[in-house]
Amino acid sequence: MESKILMESGTNELEVLEFVIAGNSYGINVAKIREIINYQPVTPVPNAHPSIEGIFMPRDTMITAVDLSNCLQLGEAKPGGLFVVTNFNKLDIAFHVENVVGIHRVSWTQIMKPEATLSNSNEGISTGIVNIKGKLIVILDFEKIISDINPETSIKISEVDQLGERKRNTVPIVLAEDSALLNKLVRDALNKAGYTNVLSCADGQEAWDILKDAENKGMIDETCKLVITDIEMPRMDGFRLLKLIKEDSKLNHLPVVIFSSLVNDEMRRKGESLGANAQLSKPEIGNLVMEVDALVNV
Repeated sequence: MESKILMESGTNELEVLEFVIAGNSYGINVAKIREIINYQPVTPVPNAHPSIEGIFMPRDTMITAVDLSNCLQLGEAKPGGLFVVTNFNKLDIAFHVENVVGIHRVSWTQIMKPEATLSNSNEGISTGIVNIKGKLIVILDFEKIISDINPETSIKISEVDQLGERKRNTVPIVLAEDSALLNKLVRDALNKAGYTNVLSCADGQEAWDILKDAENKGMIDETCKLVITDIEMPRMDGFRLLKLIKEDSKLNHLPVVIFSSLVNDEMRRKGESLGANAQLSKPEIGNLVMEVDALVNV
């Protein structure tokens, strides 16, 4: 699936595909979608997770089919409907949905974080909610859904152990990651790798506010030597944050590392055009540490 918005840089916008399950509207970032195909029978996998319907092979590529209705505790999906085939974290996954409504172009500033009562910060599978003409669309955290099904797809702090003995380092790092769980995992991995001065931000806007405040106070070097950012975040996404940093004469010397499930060939070109110093796909935490080492000259 091609999307015009993917060719634009730093607009702080995204396109959300709206789909329906059990009469409810949900959304996914179009950047994650490879294609949408009609439902087709799948081959069940013995002893698989209850949310895995099975596997199938469109165009000679084996893809795992996930019952999204089951993931959302809305019962089991019936044969029919559509498969939304995605690619993120270097995985091809087909999510079974009832039907697709359409695509909405929105700003990340329109994405509201779910209330704590609706989505526990560590356990919820919603990354945000957007109001489209009075209709609330819940944007799902597909990385969290897949991680719950197979924890091996998530960040493994044990990768840092393979890097050997590490010295403690107080170089200041600003981390922008909206998922509370992933924010903690990345921060813990960096701490384990020796980086003890990591300032966590819930989104790009918070990171930008901190950088501008440091700039205004003449304390950039004391506040930040490197920025690590996700791409998908409410209020301000990682590409917009990158663009603002690289266009600011007092901040553009800061190395910016994109660490996101969306790093594919298309998105990598976009990051390069904006001046990203490194781009890595989750969950490559060991490689992230090595990139940080190189960029701060450890």
